[in-house]
Amino acid sequence: TMNWKKETVEIRKRRKLSKAQGGKEAIKLQHAKGRLTLRERIELLLDNKSFQEQGEVKPITAEDAYLILEAASSVLIVPGYGMAVAQAQHAVRELGELLEANGAEVKYAIHPVAGRMPGHMNVLLAEANVSYDVLVEPDDVNPIMETVDVCMVIGANDVVNPDAKDNDSSPIYGMPIIEVDNSKTVFVLKRSMASGFAGIQNPLFFKPNTRMLFGDAKETVSTLVSEFKA
Repeated sequence: TMNWKKETVEIRKRRKLSKAQGGKEAIKLQHAKGRLTLRERIELLLDNKSFQEQGEVKPITAEDAYLILEAASSVLIVPGYGMAVAQAQHAVRELGELLEANGAEVKYAIHPVAGRMPGHMNVLLAEANVSYDVLVEPDDVNPIMETVDVCMVIGANDVVNPDAKDNDSSPIYGMPIIEVDNSKTVFVLKRSMASGFAGIQNPLFFKPNTRMLFGDAKETVSTLVSEFKA
């Protein structure tokens, strides 16, 4: 009987803690990461006022993307964690070289927090022998983004999320981003529509100038490389 009573008390404690979302410290920690707690996400989903019509994504094939890249005079490559996971950096460097040989100006925009550690993208691109001279920071490219023909977002998510500048209710509002949505065309290379590290939807995917290249980033970039070499 005593064991049963103890178990009941323990279950009540756990239930109370669950309702408190793990306690104040756990909530603070989750918010510090730019994430909502599970309960906050559920409440948001159940709140009719929180829904916004995002529109539809517009997928594109690598073959069609090639036709647009082939005609581009300026291309900005924005690498992220997805490039690291796919180990696509060598294929990306080869594509960059082919674009340059085709007459395009190619730059790589590096966000300070892209990836899972400081300098993650710099390390990967250096490993692939991408010249340091073509690496640029957000402050360098954001003012001239409207002149960029194509932005290729390779596995980056939160660091290109326009909610950071447009939506003051977003958990990432105020975070500096690479404003790729201001370029003429955006290609987003992504395995799926899954959210990024912050756990929030990215309205970039639904913008009229965005095209989604779904699949493994290394395979997609390798296909683009083959198209240029054909």
